[in-house]
Amino acid sequence: MSTPRSVVLERLAYTLAAPVLAVAPNLYPGSPIHQVVQLAGVAGIGGWFFAAKSDAPSAGRKILRWSPLVLAAAVDVAAGHTGGFGPYGMDGLLAAGWAAAGYLVMPFSRHARRRHRPALAAPVPQPAPAEPIEEQVVQDDGADLLTRDARMLWEQAGMPGRTHIVKATRHPGQQHDMTILLRASETGRPITGLTEAAVAAPFAVHSGDVVLAEVAIQPGRQGGPGWMEAHITPDASQRRRKAPTDQERWTDKVGSPKGGAPGSELVHKDRDDVRGVTFYRAKMADSTETPRIDLAKVCRALGLPEDDSCVFVLIDGSEFLISVFDSPPLSQIFRATRELLTPDAKGMYVCGFTITGQPVKTMVYQHDKNAPAHGLTLGVSRSGKTQFFAIHMAAQSLDGEVVWLGTVRKDEKTTVLGRYIDRQGSTALWMARSLRAAKALCEIRAEMPWPHDGQPHDYKPGDPRCPYRQLNVYGDEFMTAAQDGDFGEFIQKDGEDLTVTGLKYGIGFNPAGQSPFAHNGFSTEMKDNLRQNSRPVIFNMGSPGATRKAAEGTMENAYDVPTIPARYSRSEGSAIERAMRGEADPENGVSTGGVAVIVLDNGRAVLMRSLYADFDTDLSELFPDEVNRLTDHEISELTKRGLWFDWNEPVRPGEFWPEPEEDDDGDGGSRRRGGGGDKGGGRASKGGGRREEVVSARKALEAIKNLTDA
Repeated sequence: MSTPRSVVLERLAYTLAAPVLAVAPNLYPGSPIHQVVQLAGVAGIGGWFFAAKSDAPSAGRKILRWSPLVLAAAVDVAAGHTGGFGPYGMDGLLAAGWAAAGYLVMPFSRHARRRHRPALAAPVPQPAPAEPIEEQVVQDDGADLLTRDARMLWEQAGMPGRTHIVKATRHPGQQHDMTILLRASETGRPITGLTEAAVAAPFAVHSGDVVLAEVAIQPGRQGGPGWMEAHITPDASQRRRKAPTDQERWTDKVGSPKGGAPGSELVHKDRDDVRGVTFYRAKMADSTETPRIDLAKVCRALGLPEDDSCVFVLIDGSEFLISVFDSPPLSQIFRATRELLTPDAKGMYVCGFTITGQPVKTMVYQHDKNAPAHGLTLGVSRSGKTQFFAIHMAAQSLDGEVVWLGTVRKDEKTTVLGRYIDRQGSTALWMARSLRAAKALCEIRAEMPWPHDGQPHDYKPGDPRCPYRQLNVYGDEFMTAAQDGDFGEFIQKDGEDLTVTGLKYGIGFNPAGQSPFAHNGFSTEMKDNLRQNSRPVIFNMGSPGATRKAAEGTMENAYDVPTIPARYSRSEGSAIERAMRGEADPENGVSTGGVAVIVLDNGRAVLMRSLYADFDTDLSELFPDEVNRLTDHEISELTKRGLWFDWNEPVRPGEFWPEPEEDDDGDGGSRRRGGGGDKGGGRASKGGGRREEVVSARKALEAIKNLTDA
């Protein structure tokens, strides 16, 4: 039994006071300590006097209680009347004897009076009080054998956490599993310091087999901090380690603090045999938290193959869905049809399908903003950009819109598309002319009267009173064209102006390339306008990191971006075993061409497979029967400005930069003049009238033409 605190303090006081009684009278004869000790002795003598006059049976205990004070005064007087410390160190011996007597007797301590009373002063033994007997009856009466056995083990362990077992309940069908209900031994005190190990030790189980839980307040039973439940489940834990359920596996390995999705819990697991996919739907235990998912770690915890072509995650607020497919779902081909490409009343059409088979829509105009839509398409070569151009142009054509397509180099697909759209060309010069003409159309349409009131108005999609059609200008490989040595400056400047001002006049700009960043031709203003007025589509950018960076560059808020690998390849067997046997890895890659990340209006990035337009067949099934053209008035106005002609012609004199003129001295000087300014949007280049070094035959021929005005 542990020593009470009051006893410890009293013993400490005796130990510290004894040296003072021995030393103070010899070293400090006039010290106030003597007066204090003598007054304490007088008080002790007074206590003796009143105890002797009292008729109470406890007079002996009272006299003994005051004796340390009287004896301390006697020791002090004796030490003061001896020379030095007295013969044989008498002062020290008297003080030590006083301390030893008080140390053993301890008359002032309540616990000493209760447990260490002298035999002569002890009262006549009385029967045990009724209260402890009632407590014992409460513990045993009505308790079953399991509860009594548990209490015995608990008491032998020293009542861990100063708690008492109220009841022990066996789990159904289990031999050793049970739940014990605990309460604090002292009423009104909360249970503190109780651990799983302290509960496991009395019952000889592992600490991991014990779970502590709070007790809710119920009618007829108390609860709160003074109560606690301990679930002791060695049998269930052994079964859980060997054959866990889906919920248990998720809790232990996925939702744990070191799991792939910490703080999450499994809602349910579903299997779709028709599509060959297993769904794991989960949510955060705290709905205010955002899921933090390590997909590779989740796959390892659930025993799934770490295959980015078959395992996908979809996050929606505090919930998320993990889809595990038997085969790569995005390797399926979704052929484009006129029904899918025909825009609805809000300008939306189906451009592809997600991994779960959901249709993904994009827009040919912005119904909510009452304006056309820009377009931004990114991806490396052979990633599917031109395929997406085909279905997007078909949808715009089916909506009655005009399409122009400009590329840097000629290829088969763009040439085929040229048969179904208004104009198509394959040089940087052609792209520069198309952007300049589109920019001039903004001025022309700003002055075109509408038939219902004879006044010009801003473009309104779907308004039958509008006197012109929506125009969509495409710039494939825009970054390469923007860096062209001759026309790159015009392409970049006019493209940026078109993204800013074109929407008012029914003109949408659709650049495509391999980077959305400023150093490759996209200014910040241009990118912001494209992002806010389109649904960017990002195909494979060469690596998952580059794809993620490009997608985040087009998103207002960087949500989780899905991964697009170079190829979809199933993980077969063990790479370690193949290395030990010296075997080659299996070659089962599937191209990811046509797989893209589309950024929706809310900034969420979705992985989709775009519709497939087969260029080896007739595309007339996708496009309308007649090609949509500009109005006669627009063509006439462009012709007046010198901007409507065969854009494949060589550069006309003074078309983009001023021609050199002879000065008064007759030499071949040059001066800047805005040759393109009076032709509807052309502007003088910084290279106007520049003297370039002749390094090739083509440069020499161009220099001769400029000098002779040929």
